[in-house]
Amino acid sequence: MSSSYFEHDADIGIIGRGLTIEQSFEAAAHAVFAIITNIEAVQPLTGIEVEFEEADPELALVIWLNQILGKSRELGMVFGHFYINRQNDYWHGKVLGELWREGLERGVEVKGATLTMLSVKQIGPVWESRCVVDV
Repeated sequence: MSSSYFEHDADIGIIGRGLTIEQSFEAAAHAVFAIITNIEAVQPLTGIEVEFEEADPELALVIWLNQILGKSRELGMVFGHFYINRQNDYWHGKVLGELWREGLERGVEVKGATLTMLSVKQIGPVWESRCVVDV
């Protein structure tokens, strides 16, 4: 599983890769929060769950990322561990993290995932999920 991000005009593109679509979504979330802070320093103190229903995998990626970004803002938290499972069109995710604290480096604020360059596809044995995030 790997994650990365790249510059796209004034915004930032993120890419998540994994052996399953779920792993690619987890890696995409990792890429988003790597823009926000050094997630290696984030302690998994609190778990937050998110659920949604979506048949289209590309729209599901945007919903997933926007839900966890919304929870981050709402609760004043940052996340460093990401888990998501899918059963048919029903998605259940869990993120682990902590409240923002002194000592956590603040990077770029990510406002949300967009439909720009949105893609969820299988390339050989690897699933790749990508989109541009608004910063």
